[in-house]
Amino acid sequence: MDEIDQIVINLNEGNLALLYIAMSFLTFGVALDISIDDFKEIFSQPKKVILGLFSQWVILPLFTIALIYFWNPHPSIALGLALIAACPGGNVSNYATHLSKGNAALSVTMTSIVTLMALVTTPLIFSIIANLFASTSALLAQIILDEKEIIRTIIQLILVPLGIGLWLNHNQPALSKKIKKPVRTVSMIIFIGIIAGALISNIQNIMNHLHLVLMLVIVHNVGAYILGYYFGKINNLPEPDCRSLAIETGIQNAGLGLIIIFGFFKGLGGMTLVAAWWGVWDLISVLILSLWWNRR
Repeated sequence: MDEIDQIVINLNEGNLALLYIAMSFLTFGVALDISIDDFKEIFSQPKKVILGLFSQWVILPLFTIALIYFWNPHPSIALGLALIAACPGGNVSNYATHLSKGNAALSVTMTSIVTLMALVTTPLIFSIIANLFASTSALLAQIILDEKEIIRTIIQLILVPLGIGLWLNHNQPALSKKIKKPVRTVSMIIFIGIIAGALISNIQNIMNHLHLVLMLVIVHNVGAYILGYYFGKINNLPEPDCRSLAIETGIQNAGLGLIIIFGFFKGLGGMTLVAAWWGVWDLISVLILSLWWNRR
């Protein structure tokens, strides 16, 4: 095994279970912001929703394929990029869109659809990208993956908490409003604490190799913002909608990616580096972008 793949961030079963719970709580918190009425956006203005989904499900994966082809990173790093591109949008996209003076309703609608469809799209997009290249396909062949278990994990982490949150928000709006902030705060503290602890315990090993993914992740993320924004522009969408497309295309759920890497790829070094740095960088980048748009 190559040196980079010796970077393994091990989590014991207890910490991994806490990570699952925190991720489920984050998704549950997102669902508390979603109402059934948000889905009316699909029918009232279907063009912008379809364009947004196309940007995230087609343009981002195509950009990822091109980046892997021309950059030619280590196979496990390429797998990390493929997995990030296949994950649904991150939990901060709706807040970032609001801060950016984008179309918040469109952002919520896209987040809802992409999250609901992650059961199908995440394994499918990852498999397509990973099997396009001989190096990543060969590496993937060495790893025994239980696809049914991956789907079951996505159901547990996303669909179940999302369904419970939607039901609660629809049937108990007062309770939903009351618990929304505490749920998000507690889950975020647990999630960040576990990841930070795992990274800190391996900090020297990671810092020795971070240069291998530093610029690659930045280009991947910033390129996704640019492609999402100008895809909206060339399709004559209003400025707020273009900002929403940019953020929804550029923000990916690196937390889900890390759970999949820990659970099914045994913390494979290159994949771990990509997902860990992505999770840090996209929070920095979206804050800068949102504040810049907010002041314009």
